[in-house]
Amino acid sequence: MLNIGKDQKTGEYTYIDASKSRAVLVCGKRGSGKSYTLGVIVEELREAQDVLTIIVDPMGIYHPMCQPNREQERDLWQWGLSSKGMPVKVLVPGDPELRYGGRDVIAEMEKRGLRFESLKLNPADLSPDSWCDLFDLSINDVMGIALYRAVQNLVRKRKTQFLVEDIIDEIDADELVQDKTREALRNRLEMAIDWDIFSDNYREVLDIFDQGAVNIIDLSVLDPGTHGLRNLVVSIVARDIFKKRTIARRKEELGLITELPRVWMLMDEAHQFIPSGKTTLSKEILIRWVKEGRQPGLSLVVSSQQPSAIDSEVLSQCDITLSHKLTNIEDIQAINRLSHDYMAAELKTYIRNLKRSGEAVMVDDEQENVSVVQIRPRRSRHGGGESKR
Repeated sequence: MLNIGKDQKTGEYTYIDASKSRAVLVCGKRGSGKSYTLGVIVEELREAQDVLTIIVDPMGIYHPMCQPNREQERDLWQWGLSSKGMPVKVLVPGDPELRYGGRDVIAEMEKRGLRFESLKLNPADLSPDSWCDLFDLSINDVMGIALYRAVQNLVRKRKTQFLVEDIIDEIDADELVQDKTREALRNRLEMAIDWDIFSDNYREVLDIFDQGAVNIIDLSVLDPGTHGLRNLVVSIVARDIFKKRTIARRKEELGLITELPRVWMLMDEAHQFIPSGKTTLSKEILIRWVKEGRQPGLSLVVSSQQPSAIDSEVLSQCDITLSHKLTNIEDIQAINRLSHDYMAAELKTYIRNLKRSGEAVMVDDEQENVSVVQIRPRRSRHGGGESKR
């Protein structure tokens, strides 16, 4: 059970049942405490120690969790808690030293308890369709057809053992490809090499994660608008975990030992990855997580200050909602559509009555319960602007 705070009406502790897979929505306008709440959930999951915890961090604000929250020690004492830093592993797409601006930056962050590792993608982990989507190419156009055929041929011949350079070579060897098309694809693929996110040797995606730490995928080092690279990273990781956990679940049902535990993935600024009315490289697999994740043991927590910008298929699947203060009409309407018959009033009424920073309306659809919760103080340091409780 994850202790996230206290019921404002009864004063009793409020819990999220983490014994099974969950789909959770955390939302609220800027400064209302949504990222803070996400950190509280992460701390509780870390104490559980029987799950793999992954944070998708587009803003680069969660790495301070490695340090104790000294600023709120008095508040923590009143809750019967003490400040405590979390073991944190930061996974950086590309070379950490280049992404962070030098070895001196990495060294200083390591002094504070952080561990860094480069996260690079295997070219073979992208399907032929995904390679076309990456460059916004249609498989009905000559460039899309040529790229699709090249990747498909490599998958048949080498399965997982090929690099971006091998795709270029395959296109060069294809006699059906015209010189103009070949040159255009070569330029795009050489650009992909320069992105420094593709590996030059095969490595299982899951080998990079550490069950004994909070794993933070720092996407803030990637430009959000550059060929959807943030979505590409999330897509590869989410697809691989889904496949591996599906296999692990079958083994568990047969009483066999598995090395991959249940997975909780927490995603801030989720509207970047599962937007309403738009397609992204990661959207399809994330919708599968919330729709089909219960069986393989996958939980997803999505957080956003713009819930109206998140795809309705995801919102409708969330069995727990934690809503901080909202003022935007579209966001309030999007959340209000999640109201249920067992609630004494519409959800927007509860949200409008929130008074204090750190308060949230919690709707637990499985328990058919709605309450106003004061989120507990963080044990680890918050990097998103210090919230005062």
